[in-house]
Amino acid sequence: DAEEEIRRSEFAARRVDLMERETSSEQMIDEHAEHSVLREKIVEHVFVGEALRILWARGIYDVEVLKSEFDAHGYDIAMSVRGNMRFIQFKTGLSDRPKPVGISKALENKIGGCVVWISIDRSLTFRHFWFFGASVSEKIPSLENFAAAKTTRRNIEGEKSERKNHKKVPPSVFTRFGSIDLLISRMFELNSGEICKGNS
Repeated sequence: DAEEEIRRSEFAARRVDLMERETSSEQMIDEHAEHSVLREKIVEHVFVGEALRILWARGIYDVEVLKSEFDAHGYDIAMSVRGNMRFIQFKTGLSDRPKPVGISKALENKIGGCVVWISIDRSLTFRHFWFFGASVSEKIPSLENFAAAKTTRRNIEGEKSERKNHKKVPPSVFTRFGSIDLLISRMFELNSGEICKGNS
């Protein structure tokens, strides 16, 4: 009857809408995978801009940002605040918390070396931050006991080989920060804020 036809039409319309949303979501994920390098660069620039804005608002102007031309030393940028230097390796992801991430052992050689993992949404808006490192005057905790990281591509046997001089850092060693303001405070030992440990 007519009511049955209406119900079927509404069901079909809802099904089409759901399929379109799923397709759109898959396309978004594919775009993030296909343009991952661009995504990392955008996040890096936004992070630096936000960090500088926060420091400016605090009246801190003694700031330098240096860019590594290539990733041979394990970091993306070096940032100095009041003479305290951080060598920062950025990682990003769409999930709420980090997955195991590959980190170059070369970062161990840098006093103030650290990893900043940023949770983003599909529009690249920052959600929250995860930090792995020690005091700004100390080297990053040793990576020696972590498993070897593997390459993203498989060889002709279908296996992923170990990535030379890279370790797979687990999410349990990261500390979560709800805002970039709190993160910058921790990184450069300014005013301490409330911190939520990584396994909470």
